[in-house]
Parts: sequence; C-alpha cells; structure tokens
Amino acid sequence: MNRLLAIAAVALLASGCASAPQDDTWADERDPFEQVNREVWDFNEELDDAVIRPAAKAYSHVPKPMRKGLSNAVENLDEVSSLVNNALQGKVVDAGVSFWRFTINSTVGVLGIFDVATEMGIERREEGFGEVLASYGVADGPYLMLPGLGPTVVVDRGGDVVDGMYFPLDNLSGPTSVARWMIKGLEARIQLMDLEPMLEESLDPYSFVKESYFQRWQDKVYDGNPPAQSEEEELDDDFYDQF
Repeated sequence: MNRLLAIAAVALLASGCASAPQDDTWADERDPFEQVNREVWDFNEELDDAVIRPAAKAYSHVPKPMRKGLSNAVENLDEVSSLVNNALQGKVVDAGVSFWRFTINSTVGVLGIFDVATEMGIERREEGFGEVLASYGVADGPYLMLPGLGPTVVVDRGGDVVDGMYFPLDNLSGPTSVARWMIKGLEARIQLMDLEPMLEESLDPYSFVKESYFQRWQDKVYDGNPPAQSEEEELDDDFYDQF
C-alpha cells in the first residue's frame, strides 16, 4: 500500500530520488519514529506484493463502466464532508460547488453512479478535516507509516476520523464502509501501476516517499499555493535534487 500512496505523491510532485544518510546528524525532526516507520514500510511492501497488487490486477479486469460507476458512487459520498470542510474555512463558493455536486449526482446521477455534475462543468472541491485543522494552525504532528495505509501525519489521519462522522458516511454499515475503502484503494492502485518504476529507481524509497508526502500534504493544505520556502528548506530540496 506504501507504493500506491507513495507513487501518487511522486506523480503529482516529481520531487526527485532521495537518499537518507543514517548518521544522526541528518535526523529528520518530522520523523521521530523513523526506525519503527521503516519496519512498517517493509511490512507494507510485503503486503502490497502478496495481496494488494494482485487484488488490484484482478479488479482491473472488471468492465470499466462498472468500475467507473462504483468509483463515482464512492466519491459522491465524500461530497458532504467536503461541503462542511470548505465552509469551515470560509470557502463559500467551494462549499456551494460540493452541495450542488452531491445534489445533482445523488438524484440525476442515480446515487452518484453517474458523475453528471462533472459533465456539466462542476468540478470537485475535495477538502478533508485535516486540512481544516492545518489551515487554523494545528501542527502536523509526527510523520507515521501506518500498516496497510502508508504515509501520513497525525492531523491528516485524525481528520479522516472526523470526516467519517459526517452524513452519509456515518450511516454506512460496516461491510459497506469496508467496500467503500476497498474500491477507492484498488482503483488508485490500478492507476498507479505504470508509475512503479519511478519509485523503484530511487536510492532510498522510504525517504523519497516521505519527502513526496510532505510536499503533497502542503499542496493540499494551501490549495496548490504553498508559502515560499525558507533558505534552509531550499537547501534541503537541493540535497534531494542531487539524486
């Protein structure tokens, strides 16, 4: 699962191959549990090779129209949380977009199976509660590599818990919730298979993924316009760019 989340960040950011010296001089303050995180990384790679990737390959043989319909329905369930989270940040227009997307796709789109809103030019304005907290100055917390889920920071994953309390996600049964996450994960894994070589060519995949994750997280928090980097951060980027 590391790979699918990692490569997603790589594809969006193309941040370059990373090598992480083991000297304490290079210790990353964002990653105080690096030793444990690396062990979880190894476990996740084995899990991906044994279960997730084969499952994604099998799912890829499902007819595309059926897969697209399931993916649309799953994404439609997230529109209400995006509506609330955009509103909490004062993004009134984006909140309105999420409202109309959910309304249109849940009715005309037959419970979200058909993404009619996008066809009408109403694009998604996805926003998580973790991004709300970050926008109000809540610290990221330590970097974590979670079993089966991959890289995150506390505020990001904690926000997901709150998002799951919004309607209609709070009314989903256990099996339905599991199916929702499986569809999202398998679809993402299918889309990222062609990008696997980018990760395999890095000198230290773990550090490569970590840097990519943080850049992607900042991009989400600041809606694609993160603040200018400090001189120290630019030097860090130069270090990774050497690889």
